[in-house]
Amino acid sequence: MRGGTPSTEDFGQRLRFLRARAGLSQEALSHAAGVSVRALADMERGRTRGPQRRTVEALAEALGLDGDEASGLEASAAQGRPRPRPVENPAEGPSVPVPLALPRDIQDFTARDTALARLLDLAQDAGASRPMVTVVAGQPGLGETAFAVHAAHRLAPHFPDGQLALDLHGMDTEPTTPRDALARLLSAMGVTDAAIPAGTDDRASLWRSLAAGRRLLLLLDNATDETQVGPLLPGAGPSLTIVTSRQALAGLTSVHRCDLALLRREEAVELLTRIVGPERVRAEAQAARDLADLCGYLPLAVRIAGQRLLSRPHERLGKLVARLVAEGRRLDGLQAGSLQVRAAFALSYRQLSADSRTFLRRAALAAGADFSPETGALLAGLSYERAVACAEELTDAGLLQSDPTAERYRFHDLLRLYAAEQVEAEDGPEARAAALDRTTEWMLRRATAAALHFDIEHDRTAPSGDPDPDTAPTGREEARAWLEAERAQWLAALRRADDTGRHRQVLDTAKAMHWFSDRTQHWEQWVEVFRRSADSARALGSRREEAAHLNYLAWAHNLCVHDPRSALVSADAALVAARDSEDGLQEGWALGYGAGALHRLGRMEEARTRLRAAARCLASQGSPQARLAELTILNSLGTLLRQIGRPAEALDIHRRSEQICRAGVPGRTDELFALYHAVARQQIGNDLAALERWPEAEPPLRQALASFETAQMPAWTEQARLDLGLVLRAMGHPEARQTLIAARDALAALRSPRQDEAATALAALDRTMTDR
Repeated sequence: MRGGTPSTEDFGQRLRFLRARAGLSQEALSHAAGVSVRALADMERGRTRGPQRRTVEALAEALGLDGDEASGLEASAAQGRPRPRPVENPAEGPSVPVPLALPRDIQDFTARDTALARLLDLAQDAGASRPMVTVVAGQPGLGETAFAVHAAHRLAPHFPDGQLALDLHGMDTEPTTPRDALARLLSAMGVTDAAIPAGTDDRASLWRSLAAGRRLLLLLDNATDETQVGPLLPGAGPSLTIVTSRQALAGLTSVHRCDLALLRREEAVELLTRIVGPERVRAEAQAARDLADLCGYLPLAVRIAGQRLLSRPHERLGKLVARLVAEGRRLDGLQAGSLQVRAAFALSYRQLSADSRTFLRRAALAAGADFSPETGALLAGLSYERAVACAEELTDAGLLQSDPTAERYRFHDLLRLYAAEQVEAEDGPEARAAALDRTTEWMLRRATAAALHFDIEHDRTAPSGDPDPDTAPTGREEARAWLEAERAQWLAALRRADDTGRHRQVLDTAKAMHWFSDRTQHWEQWVEVFRRSADSARALGSRREEAAHLNYLAWAHNLCVHDPRSALVSADAALVAARDSEDGLQEGWALGYGAGALHRLGRMEEARTRLRAAARCLASQGSPQARLAELTILNSLGTLLRQIGRPAEALDIHRRSEQICRAGVPGRTDELFALYHAVARQQIGNDLAALERWPEAEPPLRQALASFETAQMPAWTEQARLDLGLVLRAMGHPEARQTLIAARDALAALRSPRQDEAATALAALDRTMTDR
């Protein structure tokens, strides 16, 4: 020892001394250096005598060593690193095989730290009876091979008896057979051609016996399936086998799995930086981030973009971004020499069965971020069962991503572009149109039948009209779940039906959606739904239906997107259409929706005039629908009176509404009147609050909140929660703060204008509590 420091021959003792001198625990040094605690412990115990230079540099930096001490630590590690030994006996095999040497490592390799750490742990766990196997899988372009090669170079010091890399050509038309692969492995171990057995089983047996006593690292790259890989795996010994494949290889047992994910945005930018240099990225930081986004954080795509820019040192990053923004040119832009994203996808596409190829490309026609096997089956013209099988095959091949909880699938953005190209190349416009028409018809029929579960006027004994009654939603919960999950699909179907002139189908679907829309009024697309249905009614020349759907549109403008000016335009058009068709019910609704828009615009007197006219119009109608409309108008009138400072009059009107609810209307369900009653109670509570009769206001607001929650109407629920929170705050109630927090967060998620009111009330409450 010199100066109390262990000699260079003992790396473990030296590391332990330096760590203790720095006052660091193993956990603290592990965190600072990015080395696992297990690896650090093995170094200090002498199990790992020669860690690689990069690891030593990280430890030296974390320990704060000066140049001489860092050099000394590296010299200690170098003493323990394995050195090539000449092969004396070919039957025993070389220590460092040359015929199957590892490919060149990528110097700008980025990220994957967690996956690398896990492989290091596996390498250290490998024992005489525990040969370790890890499968690295993922979609095309994730860099499975690059990761495996990089990991093999990092792990090489742990396998002094050799590292072998074998490409199994899984994407070729004729992948390497297990028999030929075994011959190459045996040859690399020093077995002469004459001594290699003829049969696959005998070759596998000899390979296992030779590998059993050695600490080997085996990289099997580009595997096609389990039958190809199985015979190549060592049966015993302290080896580690890394298998890469575009298939999941789910049939391999007793293996560890490393499913690579997309890069994070910052990791994608870091990879780009390492390729083109930090100066270019700093000069166009936003363009670099945009480029990462357009590459979908796919390592291959980012690398290609980087290599393309590297070969054009004077070209700006923004220029490439502008080229890639156009979806039709994106795959063309993502190529640099022989590197092509399109080619990587094509390799996997060609391996698929005919049905799976059809399913993949037609699924690109699906709307929205994800799709169900049901949608895929319709687009591809396959049975549901066959579609599920195709979706699973595509997931195993890394071409689709499955949802972790639901039976739904999604594309990577670039893969969707590739699949859409194949539709154009292989199907043509007629097949594409037929697939979309078939899907449109089915989706609208299912959507209409599902929405009718919420229509109080629908005859439950009538045929549902669902295209497949055996799989149709059987109640409101199932119907709601389907309508929410398939929202993008049925809305796309509605658009196509409208664009292709199927106006009756558009009207029927929109009409069925009317009651369901009340429960989901935070959905902005109701504006589009009812605008299209109003246009369809106009195209069919039905002024009566036009009035009804213009009223639906006014409602959507008022409550879904909070655009009272557009609501007033729609309501005025509905009023004209209703009077033209002599429809008193729609005239009353049009006056009411127009009044709601005027109210929101602050034109209170005009709003009150219209509401009174609407009430008179509806009172003269004898239908049950008119009674319900009258209830809505009375509630709106009372609300307006309260807001212009006349809460006592408002309370009288809302009490009148409550009496009508209690009396009921013939032919209407108790469930429906429970909702109307809840609205009346909410307004009564607000009226009492305006009169500062706080204890009386609390019970009706709690009752209203409970009713809306039971009915699963979030937009109504959260406004009632805010109203209750305001009353509780005025009373100094302990529940006030939590109630207001819940209302604020939920109203923000619903994009409700009242979120600001909730935030202001909460801030005022917090100030009051602070002052105390």
